[in-house]
Amino acid sequence: MKASDLFVRALEAEGVEHVFAIPGEENLDLLESLRGSKIKLVITRHEQAAGFMASTYGRLTGKAGVCMSTLGPGATNFVTAAAYAQLGAMPMVMITGQKPIKTSKQGQFQIIDVVDMMRPLTKFTKQVVSGDSIPTRIREAFRLAQEERPGATHLELPEDIAREHSTMPVTEPSSTRRPIAEDKAICKAIEAIEGARKPLLLAGAGANRKLTSKMLRQFVEKLGIPVITTQMGKGVVDETGPHFLGNTALSDGDFVHRAIDQADLIINVGHDVVEKPPFFMRPGGAEVVHINFNSAQVDPVYFPQIEVVGDIANSLWQLKERLEPQEHWGFSDFHRIRDALQKHIREGIQDDSFPIRPQRLVDELRKIMPEDGILTLDNGMYKIWFARN
Repeated sequence: MKASDLFVRALEAEGVEHVFAIPGEENLDLLESLRGSKIKLVITRHEQAAGFMASTYGRLTGKAGVCMSTLGPGATNFVTAAAYAQLGAMPMVMITGQKPIKTSKQGQFQIIDVVDMMRPLTKFTKQVVSGDSIPTRIREAFRLAQEERPGATHLELPEDIAREHSTMPVTEPSSTRRPIAEDKAICKAIEAIEGARKPLLLAGAGANRKLTSKMLRQFVEKLGIPVITTQMGKGVVDETGPHFLGNTALSDGDFVHRAIDQADLIINVGHDVVEKPPFFMRPGGAEVVHINFNSAQVDPVYFPQIEVVGDIANSLWQLKERLEPQEHWGFSDFHRIRDALQKHIREGIQDDSFPIRPQRLVDELRKIMPEDGILTLDNGMYKIWFARN
């Protein structure tokens, strides 16, 4: 089998449905092999856009998005998208072309060390030097892109390798299960939650992956513990429900941060180090239970006292099954803060002044968007209004 055909077969075995790409001389064999595949080729106007599309596809589906470019300037245009996927924990596999590595007669025209360039920006980067290595290289790229913490991986496929022939079979994805939290850690978290007077749950970016929403919703509905989210944690819980307080902002004195100040225990689900710190821990302040796929990365503003490390959904299920609402829990302060925030959000939505008030802008957009609509934002202070309102 031609190596480029084997490459596409391996992509199909990984469940790839779309490849976002720009054609070039160095990836023509792979493009021709895609012609006979069920994989849909999506041509973009720029490689960076292809990378953004692949990484966002990965974030929304949990399956690695795939993007492809030619060598040199095509590959360098993936750099920003690679950093975006790596920082945002978005599973993505980048494929770049390259001149022949065995019989090249073109000197160094447009040739740079793409593999070395990608090394600081990816979890895994390799040049494919043999057609026979394609199945295992692709399996490893997808495995690492999708495993916790997800991120970007990269494979470089030179022209002459793409034209080789190979008799190697496709390496099928293995059946895996994520480790679950140890029982002693669960018991310690239960003891802290039961002993708290004002527990508060905070959902971060890691809670927005691996179908944790169902378990998180059951946890909140059974125990009635109020919930706040970071910007990257939005969408995990029903924000119209009675237990949702709001979205964290930037300043210490914001409404939701007042709720954090009132809490004596914060159940922090899915904290991610790339997010703006959702609260500022202080010595002697609220105790923090860290629930995540990985142990906490300690920082001057984040040093949790209890860590529950393992599959988040399973950890929440274990806690939910063994916890009951406590009579001494008091949430009235949280509810007053929520009511004040809702009043603040409603202020200005009927204001006809110009320039338009942020509250009015968000409200008007909310009216015309469907409930399951997705609004894409650039970075900047204005996104706080969208996240909170």
